[in-house]
Amino acid sequence: MREFDLIVIGSGPAGQKAAIQGAKLHKRVAVIEKENVLGGAGVNTGTLPSKTLKDAIYHMHGYSLRSFLNVSCTLKKNITFQDLMARKSQVSSIDSDVFKQQLERNKVAIIHGEASFAGPHTVKVKMPDGAEELFSASFIVIAVGSRPRKPNDIPFNNLTICDSDAILSTKVIPNSILVVGGGVIGMEYASMFSVFGLEVVLLERRKELFRFVDTEITGKLIDHLKINGVRFILGEEIAGISVNKSDRVETILQNGETVATDLLLYTMGRSAQTQALNLQSTGIETDSTGQIKVNEYYQTNVSHIYAAGDVIGFPGLASTSMEQGRRAVCHAFKVAMPQMPKIWPYGIYTIPEISLVGKTEEELKAESIPYEIGRSYYKEIARGQITGDTKGFMKLLFHRDSRKLLGVHIIGDSATELIHIGQSVIAHDGTIDYFINNVFNFPTLAECYRTAALDGLNRLGVIQ
Repeated sequence: MREFDLIVIGSGPAGQKAAIQGAKLHKRVAVIEKENVLGGAGVNTGTLPSKTLKDAIYHMHGYSLRSFLNVSCTLKKNITFQDLMARKSQVSSIDSDVFKQQLERNKVAIIHGEASFAGPHTVKVKMPDGAEELFSASFIVIAVGSRPRKPNDIPFNNLTICDSDAILSTKVIPNSILVVGGGVIGMEYASMFSVFGLEVVLLERRKELFRFVDTEITGKLIDHLKINGVRFILGEEIAGISVNKSDRVETILQNGETVATDLLLYTMGRSAQTQALNLQSTGIETDSTGQIKVNEYYQTNVSHIYAAGDVIGFPGLASTSMEQGRRAVCHAFKVAMPQMPKIWPYGIYTIPEISLVGKTEEELKAESIPYEIGRSYYKEIARGQITGDTKGFMKLLFHRDSRKLLGVHIIGDSATELIHIGQSVIAHDGTIDYFINNVFNFPTLAECYRTAALDGLNRLGVIQ
């Protein structure tokens, strides 16, 4: 039996940062990964692949040039669906290699195989050749992530009926696609495939989309997608799915309508990958979805076993998962850490991008907080005209009395980059006066902050 100070199960964002943190503390660390590549869903099937597809489509199709007069984008007809997947594979491969190099540089042992607990401190690993080995450690971090939820009544074939993993390797070249699920993953794929030129239908059983996003921003995104040809079917359930003789997917809705498309992409939820870990041998508690319960230090109810990332549920972001993994290891080895930030930015990689931090207008109303709004539009900013994104929009929410910044909501080019300016001001209890009394590079989209802040003060009747 090989012994370590720390074993990390899973090499995704949470696992990688946990392992490196342990190595930086001069501990003997091992990472166990069941796949033959490192990086987990974040690198191989989730975050990076979908964002790579989004950017490839955005740039190759000259999306931002659509506002330019007398400019015709002819590249589109030369790009195939498989070209996009090849670009995705290239980026994933490079990042997986980078992960490996980082772990090796920090002298982390990399063990490929399927892990399960053989006791509170012992992990059994089934190697690719079928052999089994035992490993033990003083502390263990579970970072096995999640997988797409696959209901039994959906006849997945990984060709024409896919989940968000299988869509990345399907050999089908569709002209039309039905996206089932109006969450982040579904909306990202619906937006990018519509820009690519596919006929897209989005089906969502609820009547509202993105309930955690400011309603005004969601409305603008829906308008963008409708302009690009996306058809929305909201408040409807699936009654049945079949593949006809022409290999078309026929989806029957409960209202009797049949939607026929070349491909169906199912994106309704993800499940924690804990089923093969033999958690019962440790006494670790999970909820009904398999997610592991943890405290504020990411400890399970078994004090020397921690969990981080998608496997513990909300918020399930790569960014927060990385920090959770790092903090778990610091707590295990008694390294003092400041409190986890109470707010963090969300990035939704639709076309156009959405990003937000802090409160939404709906939350402020529910909490009876007196607020005001400042708005700015990319079309008013020189950089917006230069890039061709004249539809972008920024919304600042701030306290009417103190002017304290409460929320930032952006839709448009570079939204996921711009959001960090607002995040810093909120984190330091800053006011919108910061944006007015500071100098921004010209021309940049960051100028939107100043314009929105001035708009907000105008609404208060304050003369600047």
